[in-house]
Amino acid sequence: MKYFIDTEFSEMGSNHPITLISIAIVAEDGREFYAINDAWYSWFNKPSSSDWVKENVLSKLPTNADANMISGGSPRLAWEMSRVMPFRLINPEIMAFIGNDPKPEFWGYYADYDWVVFCQIFGDMMHLPKGWPMYCRDLKQIVDEIGNPKLPDMPNCIEHHALYDARETKFRYDWLVRGI
Repeated sequence: MKYFIDTEFSEMGSNHPITLISIAIVAEDGREFYAINDAWYSWFNKPSSSDWVKENVLSKLPTNADANMISGGSPRLAWEMSRVMPFRLINPEIMAFIGNDPKPEFWGYYADYDWVVFCQIFGDMMHLPKGWPMYCRDLKQIVDEIGNPKLPDMPNCIEHHALYDARETKFRYDWLVRGI
């Protein structure tokens, strides 16, 4: 089965390793996985994140103030707050989501960093589950190979939100496959 992944992360050069903020996986069959790293979440808006990450990624996550308003808040916000979890639980949650799929196929869009962050969830690439590929297929490579056509935007997408970006990668993959 194909799994479309996206992560949001912070990286500020060689002195500050890549740090997972959130991850999403959308399965070919429509199932979805989403998690927000609670360690990052507790560091919300600390100086260790770039201004770009603060403005474009962290601004889309629920805040502690939002958590206090859940009872009267939006269903999306309540659901996102329920997806904040310790980093150590993200690995088993992904394993449960993928289940017994013996040969999952992972896809991303501009996925180099996403794949590194994904592998770090398992320790490193060498510790991915048996049968899982040690690489992620990148939709951008297919787009380049066929002449770089303009891809459609998914309606109501929230850019730089892992779940919406993973959904959009699947949407664009489906569009390309229908058009090839």
